[in-house]
Amino acid sequence: MQKKSVYRLTESALMLAFAAVLSVIKLVDMPYGGSVTLFSMLPIVIIAYRYGTKWGLLTGATYGLLQMLLGLDNLSYATSFGAAVAIILFDYLIAFTALGLGGLFRKWVPHQATALSLGAVFTGVLRYLCHVISGCTVWYGLSVPTGESIVYSLGYNLYMVPEILLLVVGAIYVSRLLSFQSTAITRATPIHAASPAATVLSVVGASGLLVAVTWDIVEIVPYLQTEDSAVWLAGLANADWLTMGIVTGVAILLFALCTAVAAKLNKKA
Repeated sequence: MQKKSVYRLTESALMLAFAAVLSVIKLVDMPYGGSVTLFSMLPIVIIAYRYGTKWGLLTGATYGLLQMLLGLDNLSYATSFGAAVAIILFDYLIAFTALGLGGLFRKWVPHQATALSLGAVFTGVLRYLCHVISGCTVWYGLSVPTGESIVYSLGYNLYMVPEILLLVVGAIYVSRLLSFQSTAITRATPIHAASPAATVLSVVGASGLLVAVTWDIVEIVPYLQTEDSAVWLAGLANADWLTMGIVTGVAILLFALCTAVAAKLNKKA
């Protein structure tokens, strides 16, 4: 058991270092922060796939701290203590901790490339939404125009689209070379293919959850904006929490139902 723990810790440290190095290889560098990198999120997604969500979230949070140290200058633009905290949370900790959900589909999708690709899209969209929140709150009136800040932030952070596409391509390519499903990483071998219907159900369930999260964010963000660009949490009391609760609840039930049915279909296939 201790040997496995040491192996996992060592592998995670190497993957963190690998991700940090890849993050400085920027294919596109945006003018107000953000960039398209060379598969920098892939090592964290792989760790989450190999060792589960809890360990993945811990690794993602550690990676977020590393990214914060690399981008420490961004904190100098904060106009208040609250804004600095929001930058740390939404641009770094929460955004990169979300990568720890990259292995979420392993239990329901036996095909490694498909499971990793779904995890890549899911975590990439979550990170995109975190940056959108940051753009609509912390950077409101600074790098983000005060007028139509939600639309601007949604558009500006679309650099995450090629980042996600590259991540998916990397996941598929690596899956053709290596298998991450056992303790030791081995050469890839043909494995049981996922049921097409199960894959569709998994995508539907995940999409519904992402739509619900997006809806919640669009509803909440206007109440986080103030003229001095600070994050004003008191405004959240005016949000329509009942509607958001219903939408989110339905999405969670849909996700649970789709994943449960997908798991049964894969067992029969």
